[in-house]
Amino acid sequence: MRVLFASTRGSGHFHPLIPLIDACTARGDDVLVVAPPALESLLATRKQPYRIGGEPPQEEIARAMTSVLALSPDDGVSMMVTEVFGRLGIAAMLPALEAACRDWRPDLVVHEAYEFASVVAAERHGIPRLRVAVSAARFTRPTDTLLAPVFAPYGTGIVERLLATPYLTRLPASLDPSSYAVTHRYHETLRPGVLTDRWGGAEEPLVHLTLGTEAGALPTAAALYRALVEAVSELPVRVLLTTGHLVEPADLGPLPPHVHVEQWVPQADVLRSAALVVSHGGSGTVFGALAAGVPLVCVPLFADQPVNALLVADAGAGKAVTPTGGPEDEPAMLGADDVRAIHAATELVLKEPSYRVRAERLADEMRSTATVAELLDTLAP
Repeated sequence: MRVLFASTRGSGHFHPLIPLIDACTARGDDVLVVAPPALESLLATRKQPYRIGGEPPQEEIARAMTSVLALSPDDGVSMMVTEVFGRLGIAAMLPALEAACRDWRPDLVVHEAYEFASVVAAERHGIPRLRVAVSAARFTRPTDTLLAPVFAPYGTGIVERLLATPYLTRLPASLDPSSYAVTHRYHETLRPGVLTDRWGGAEEPLVHLTLGTEAGALPTAAALYRALVEAVSELPVRVLLTTGHLVEPADLGPLPPHVHVEQWVPQADVLRSAALVVSHGGSGTVFGALAAGVPLVCVPLFADQPVNALLVADAGAGKAVTPTGGPEDEPAMLGADDVRAIHAATELVLKEPSYRVRAERLADEMRSTATVAELLDTLAP
């Protein structure tokens, strides 16, 4: 079978495709990945063939993103979906995906939930599709109501057929019920390594601080990291802060001795040892923590993070701390009240066993779903 995978530019959007790509490769399928230029360096480290599509004009992207950050959270999401992923994303990526569908002739197109050019290309060539969740269905399904004008230039009925496309998600049903007509749940089989000791043999609980891949690129990222460190610095814990490749540990200034900073550590290795994750509530971090049975303190900043934080809190698998913000001209900041609230939430989740128990129950539920290989054998035999 020939399987074409398509992603938008964010690594957080591409990562949910990786287990499916690897499983297709392992069973002998021919695989082709089509993605924007921002993912080329990542794709070059992998063994699957890939093609690089286009990207929107930088001035248009810059203008759109400036508007997104200035809008209310709901309006910002709407603009991101319709303008960045929608109008601009389709126009940039459609030529490469059309060419791939025409000359490579895939039997199946697998796209992450917000890659829409592949939807248009597959429609034009009559190729079946699978849609892979990036976020919770509770977040994604309402954004689908915005898509009619996005797809209107490319034909009729596309949104309706998109909603009928099999929807693949790693989140368990008890946490994130799906209103999609056809929903399949699956889990990854991970083999985490042992986390190297960075604390001289200390045995206090390990707290992992992270802002993921997208929030870590914000201009205010260093200040956000410092605020998170301040929130947990007086607790009897070991701290591992991962900053991503755009922030140097030295940018954070002097840190307490029990706080260790690295740009990147394999998430599965950290979660194997972690007692708690304090994060922005990004989907990749939330999925990973819950799959490992680790509770969270979520401090949502934008996009799907408020929904993820709410799901975690409602499930009793952690706490949500909605930021009140820093200065008005720097909305993506944490103020003194936020730091105190994060400290209190972290202390509570570490002390109260029920949060860990509920996270572990969700992990058990996730492990009861199909493996990636089993899912592919069902949907793409």
